[in-house]
Amino acid sequence: MPRLTRTPQRGDVVLALVLFLGGMLSAVLSSISGLYGDEQGSLAVALVYVAILAVPIAFRRLWPSVTAVIVSVAYFLAVTFRIPELYAGNIAMFIALYTVGAWEQNRRRATIVRIAIIVGMFAWLFVVMFQDATQPVDAAVEGAFSRAGAFSPFVAYQLLMIGVNALFFGGAYYFGDRSHQQMRERAALEERTAELEAEREVTAAQAVALDRVRIARELHDVVAHHVSLMGVQAGVARSLLERDPTAARETLTGIEGSARTSLNELRHLLETLRSPGSDSDPDTAPTTHGLTSIRALCDEATAAGLPTTFTVVGEPDRDPPPLVQVNLYRIAQEALTNARRHAGPDATADVRLRFGPDAVELEVSNTGRRGSSTPGLGQLGMRERAAVSGGTIEIGPRARGGFLVRVRVPVTTAEVTRV
Repeated sequence: MPRLTRTPQRGDVVLALVLFLGGMLSAVLSSISGLYGDEQGSLAVALVYVAILAVPIAFRRLWPSVTAVIVSVAYFLAVTFRIPELYAGNIAMFIALYTVGAWEQNRRRATIVRIAIIVGMFAWLFVVMFQDATQPVDAAVEGAFSRAGAFSPFVAYQLLMIGVNALFFGGAYYFGDRSHQQMRERAALEERTAELEAEREVTAAQAVALDRVRIARELHDVVAHHVSLMGVQAGVARSLLERDPTAARETLTGIEGSARTSLNELRHLLETLRSPGSDSDPDTAPTTHGLTSIRALCDEATAAGLPTTFTVVGEPDRDPPPLVQVNLYRIAQEALTNARRHAGPDATADVRLRFGPDAVELEVSNTGRRGSSTPGLGQLGMRERAAVSGGTIEIGPRARGGFLVRVRVPVTTAEVTRV
């Protein structure tokens, strides 16, 4: 149920005031017209009755059942003692019964209160009808209904009263329940809308976080590889600077080439991110890196002081998707970078690319030290790239020494997942 606010409460106060003013007018006119003849009550009592009807209406949404009971008892007493007011009482009865059905939160109480009031009113109506039917007919009384015939005017009048009351109470019951149901549906819809809005905000935050992860992964792979390579080449150039200037000059040329390559890749990455309407995912952006570029990685590693062999086993039945090729290239790049950094000066590396009927496997192994036992950002990035490609990856030290990175990616049934 929606929470009751000040606006509907103010509306109920206005409704009660209108009912009180209308009831006063109805009481005055009914008293003047002599609605009940000689048995009619006084005008002062009628005005008090109107006030008793109006005051509970001002609090009908706060205490719907109490309001309905007060109004029903007042209406019953007014009709019984011939208080000269008719219309305000009927209106107040309808509003009270409707309010119980629409605003009573305890639905069992709402049903009991309304059924009790309706049964009581119909019982009273049948008692009055029985009394009228058993009273002697006074033909001299003007306006009295004749009781002659199987379907006399008297019977027709009584049936009309039953029908009017059935429509009156039935309408109040039905519309109250219908309004309650609509308010529940509206509250559920508002709650669902709030949940969807919260989910949308969470999804947007997750999308931003995923974009940051992808950008960080790509920047790490580009910068770490080339900076590590330049660091190794700079150390070699320094050691050769005095005793072999020619070799030192060639090494410095390699550093220059690595710097230019790094800047080109960074520029390409930034252009991809800044271009409107382009794919903002660095993993899926167009790139020249693929499986054919792995041999160049091995040559760079060898030139940087890590002797690396490259072997291709089998032939692909079909080219893997571009994203798979990029991710395998980056995994090989990171594995060789880690080998240069951690394996030691006498280490060697071996890169094997195997093509199977339904998968492609990349294996990068190196001799020397096992490296850091704590996984860093590089290993995290390799695992993420393997997951993005729908494959599995094995990272860890070898039993005979050194380190091994092996990734296997299906190329026929795997679906690429965005991570």
